[in-house]
Amino acid sequence: MLQKGPAKKVTIYLNEDTRHRLQPLWVAIFDYLRHKRVAGANVWVPHVGFGGQGRVRKTEAAEMPEPTIRIEFIDTAERIEEVLPTLYEMVTDGLIEVQDTTVLKAVRKDKPLAGGSRRQRKEGPAKMMRVFLGEADKLDGEPLYEAIVKRLRMMDIAGATVYKGVLGYGAKGHTHKAGMLHFSRDLPIMISVVDTEEKIKEASDAVEAMLGDGLLVLSNVDRVRLIHEPESEASTNADHSAS
Repeated sequence: MLQKGPAKKVTIYLNEDTRHRLQPLWVAIFDYLRHKRVAGANVWVPHVGFGGQGRVRKTEAAEMPEPTIRIEFIDTAERIEEVLPTLYEMVTDGLIEVQDTTVLKAVRKDKPLAGGSRRQRKEGPAKMMRVFLGEADKLDGEPLYEAIVKRLRMMDIAGATVYKGVLGYGAKGHTHKAGMLHFSRDLPIMISVVDTEEKIKEASDAVEAMLGDGLLVLSNVDRVRLIHEPESEASTNADHSAS
């Protein structure tokens, strides 16, 4: 079982229709990770999220004929080094990302855009929080992941995205899978949040109080945020600057 402390997180991005021999590549990778007894792995497709403007966006499976598959797993540095060489050989068309993580959080540039609008570019250190739970988890009668997203919005968190897994297993070794003729009520769910260290600390305390069984993971990240101003607002700001 994965212990509290330093660890490595690996994220693999590939198309759903990419194949490895006679089966989908993401299935082959998942089977390999389980064979190597990696602490836990999940397969995700984007499901619902909100961004800087606060609008909630949902994507149904029927609208995504060939979605990008995201495979994510966390384990010790030693175990990650053991499985990476084989993963490099398997993933010939895709992306593998490796990050330092912990198991348990501005330079500004303006660039004119077409139509007279402007883009603000803000960057700097930040924190990423990932919350792992089950689709069947509830809080006061509603899905727990929805309750968590609502709470994050109330806390004025910059943005959060919910990923629904199509395949996964955790510490207990049970496989959760969605199939054409079988609809599991406890598929893996991941909520990904990026904000300042102070806000993520506040958010992690709030989410921890809402979780029953689950996993919270915090990572250091570099954030680049692009904000587009409407043409009228950009013109007004330019006038103020000139005066």
